[in-house]
Amino acid sequence: MSDTLSIAIAQIAPVVGDVDGNVQRIRKARMEAAEAGADLVVFCELVVSGYPPEDLVNKPSYQRACRDAVLKLAEETRDGGPAMIIGSPWREDDALYNAVFLLNQGEIAAKRFKVRLPNYGVFDEPRRFTPGPDFPEPTLFNDVKLGLMICEDMWLPGAGEYLTGKGAELFIVPHGSPFRKSAIEERTMAARARVTATGLPLIFVNQLAGQDEILFEGASFVMNAGGAVQYRAPQFAETVAITKWRKADDHWQCTEGPAAPWVDGSEMIYRAVTLAVRDYVTKNRFKGVVIGLSGGVDSALTAAIAVDALGADAVRCVMMPSKYTADESLEDAEACAKMLGVSYQSIPIAPGVEAFDQMLAPSFAGREKDVTEENIQSRLRGVLLMALSNKFGDMVLTTGNKSEMSVGYATLYGDMNGGFNPLKDIYKMEVFALCRWRNEHHASELLGPEGQVIPDRIITKPPSAELREDQKDEDSLPPYEVLDAILEMLVEKEMAVRDIVAKGYEEALVRRVEHLLYVAEYKRRQAPPGPKVAAVNFGRDRRYPITNGWRDK
Repeated sequence: MSDTLSIAIAQIAPVVGDVDGNVQRIRKARMEAAEAGADLVVFCELVVSGYPPEDLVNKPSYQRACRDAVLKLAEETRDGGPAMIIGSPWREDDALYNAVFLLNQGEIAAKRFKVRLPNYGVFDEPRRFTPGPDFPEPTLFNDVKLGLMICEDMWLPGAGEYLTGKGAELFIVPHGSPFRKSAIEERTMAARARVTATGLPLIFVNQLAGQDEILFEGASFVMNAGGAVQYRAPQFAETVAITKWRKADDHWQCTEGPAAPWVDGSEMIYRAVTLAVRDYVTKNRFKGVVIGLSGGVDSALTAAIAVDALGADAVRCVMMPSKYTADESLEDAEACAKMLGVSYQSIPIAPGVEAFDQMLAPSFAGREKDVTEENIQSRLRGVLLMALSNKFGDMVLTTGNKSEMSVGYATLYGDMNGGFNPLKDIYKMEVFALCRWRNEHHASELLGPEGQVIPDRIITKPPSAELREDQKDEDSLPPYEVLDAILEMLVEKEMAVRDIVAKGYEEALVRRVEHLLYVAEYKRRQAPPGPKVAAVNFGRDRRYPITNGWRDK
């Protein structure tokens, strides 16, 4: 019986549906772990299929491909290299399980099924998987009793305590835990609850990937028996990190592991969204992106994120001025493009506006100009961006922020056009904060230039859609610091109107914002996806009816 163990944390980026590619990624990580002397390599939840596979996992051919991959990887452990703990969908009889496997010495040495299937927020696993019939037994590896818990089984009491009662000596938890601002704190609290209740140390292995609206930032860790995070794998980067363990006085202790710094605040959000854009664009095989660069803060931040995600050569920016576009917007857009080093051109929309005015004149005769003519300008810009996308194969990135998406301050088939919206879950005041952070900071994985990339005037001038003379956002909306605070209470916290009013906000204003939030649901259903950042995002987290007569009285 050995009193030492070397366990590799394989924080890799599987792709949903790419079973063959995921097998290659697993092999590569195992080879790296073998070179570092690992006895065991631990991968994330459903690493073979990618996570979350959604209804793709219902296809029998997909299930068979995942099963074949597990059997093939098991056979490969006959080579004397490190054993592996991997996750995959697994069908037995009429049940489909979310499973993990210990692969060792050429065979499946153990399999364990997830018992708690989450059904909240972005999760709806009971739709697809059958819960494991019982809490898992400890898994024996090199005479060590490992307590395997899959994701949600760690978050609730029961499985950890059961495993401890059966003699488990060390917890290993493969995870698919999505990014959100509070994720690291919530994960460590949940892990600490299990560790405190049992006195056993824990290895938390998370995946790294942007998958549609969900982002996984890695940040795997080792927690000691005292409940402290002892070792940290990086955020936003793949790694195969070796942790070394020693048994003393009948207790396993981690004596060596990765010491990556973790960041929070604006840096964490900026780097998370950048990873989400990179994965969404590249995994969907687009050559690059095209962005309508207006001289405003939202499009400037979107362009900076795109450059940091994909490189300047993959970003095409287009200014589409109208007669209402201010000279300073023209100057600011061009200055921002130069700072970022991107392709930039100007396509005036005046000829198109004039053509539509002529086409619609008979139908609009006798009616005053109103928001209709404003929306035509926005939709013309949307048509131009989509034409460039079609012609050159670039994805259109949408630039609307969460404040605008919440209250419908956006035009369907106009500025809402696009394939992905990096700012969809980021409120306007956060947009300003992210711009300031990026001008003052950089990070190793960001592909854009260091230093200032967004002109100061873009950040400081009053926001405007510039669809009519002297227009300002605050003509139609309350100041963003007020709007964002009310929206956060309505959306993230589901607070009642009277409770928001009790915090000092005018009742009529709160009711107006609530009304705008509800009636804009039909727009959001037609909006492109964007990465989840907040506790509650529009889409998978918040599924309100479009036809909705409720108002909080």
